[in-house]
Amino acid sequence: MSPTLFEARRAELLTGVIGYIAEYGLAGLSLRPLAAELGTSARMLVHYFGSKEQMLIAALTAQRPDIENAFADICDPETLRQRLLDSWSANTSGPGATSTTVLLQVLGQACVHDGPFAGYARAAIDVLVEALTQVLHRIDPAVPDAEASATLLVSGIRGLILDRRITGDTARTDTAAGQLIDQVIRRYR
Repeated sequence: MSPTLFEARRAELLTGVIGYIAEYGLAGLSLRPLAAELGTSARMLVHYFGSKEQMLIAALTAQRPDIENAFADICDPETLRQRLLDSWSANTSGPGATSTTVLLQVLGQACVHDGPFAGYARAAIDVLVEALTQVLHRIDPAVPDAEASATLLVSGIRGLILDRRITGDTARTDTAAGQLIDQVIRRYR
């Protein structure tokens, strides 16, 4: 198989992996049923990715938005507020919802000390916190603890997304996300 065909098939499989895990879950994931769903074999999945953990990390990495660029142009609190609300919407009911569901499962698995997803999960959190910290510094360098504010946003929104996935309560979690975003942004106005 040529490198181009190999990469195209690999990309197609990665998209399928995310969809499968979002529907069936990460706990107890077995390569055979996954491969059958994707129209391939467990042996071929190992050929393309090396291991089940490497396959999942590759799938998440391929789906991860470019966080640094998503927030790079923000220099005022209202634009940040709107971008965070848009991100909330995209990750709860929009195009990012499937990847977010899988990411939440991976973050849960990463709580196991030295688990296979710990490094990926830590990096995913760090990228978000760093990007938001930089935005908050640009908006108002005099406000102390921008990193703590960024952490509150990242962790609070992640917790609300998890709440929404578990309870299905869209109205309550939408309201809570708006309040959280407004409370943090208020310090920078």
